[in-house]
Amino acid sequence: MKRIVVTGGCGFIGSNFIRLMFRTYPALQIINIDKLTYAGNAENLADFEGDSRYQFCHGDICDAGFITRTLQQAPVDAVLNFAAESHVDRSILDSGPFVQTNIVGTQVLLDVCRKLRIPRYLQVSTDEVYGSLGPEGFFTEETPLAPNSPYSASKTAADLLVRAYVHTFGFPAVITRCSNNYGPFQFPEKLLPLFISNAMADIPLPVYGKGENIRDWIHVLDHCRGIEAALMRGRTGEIYNFGGRTEMTNIALTRLLLQLLGKPESLIRYVSDRPGHDLRYAIDCSKAEQELNWTPQVSFETGLQETIAWYQQNTHWVEHIRSGEYRSYYDRQYGQRLA
Repeated sequence: MKRIVVTGGCGFIGSNFIRLMFRTYPALQIINIDKLTYAGNAENLADFEGDSRYQFCHGDICDAGFITRTLQQAPVDAVLNFAAESHVDRSILDSGPFVQTNIVGTQVLLDVCRKLRIPRYLQVSTDEVYGSLGPEGFFTEETPLAPNSPYSASKTAADLLVRAYVHTFGFPAVITRCSNNYGPFQFPEKLLPLFISNAMADIPLPVYGKGENIRDWIHVLDHCRGIEAALMRGRTGEIYNFGGRTEMTNIALTRLLLQLLGKPESLIRYVSDRPGHDLRYAIDCSKAEQELNWTPQVSFETGLQETIAWYQQNTHWVEHIRSGEYRSYYDRQYGQRLA
């Protein structure tokens, strides 16, 4: 591939993916389309400004005219859609932006890519489309879709649109779904960066309910390697799950973070549980391992320590993010103020 388009490339996973692709394919040209909403941070890729391989285009994936003009600039080998409203809590407060970006935006991308005959399209999705697991079992690519939040419902609708375009038009698409990501550049409303940055500042860590919800954690670079493998070797119309094979309750993870940071457990604050909070996510990623020759490479112990170190070394990035609108959201969501 010579040129790809990444939507939502200024976000957490998108920016890490762009960095990985430049390391892996030094001659690759990447066009990054991002609306720069609250979670899109141009600082995540500031070191590529002026790089002839990288082009940033500020715009909305719901704008068909803008998407068409951008994709017509030069031949494009693939479009990867990372752009999404992605936080469950925000979708409970207001599902409107999730419907627009995640569903309408995907539909616009599909129509433009089909019209321009883009040879490859990859939809970045989530394991949350499968709903909630009990104490046993794993999500596979055949697990029925049963979303339980407005966020996951919007991602499910987008996935079904992609599936329909493959079936109806022979559209050259692949879908990837992953478990909970962690790593550098993650917006601090998500659990790990929120708790790391709070603990560093001796601010209470708001744990939903009793902290018994279980998540499977995957390092963002392992997820990005999976997306790259699906892009290059995935079969059209197929879905590939990526997980880290690391399950942990939220409260166990919280205590581990405090231990690694040398902070007291007295910082834990139990808050009212999220409405409809899914109990457990766990991914069976054997299909990706067998078909794509992919496997998670970053151990959770190593990845977590490196992630903590990154946030400790980039306090300016965290403080910039935690100002403004996010501060108001935090106050409203958790009933306590940031220092």
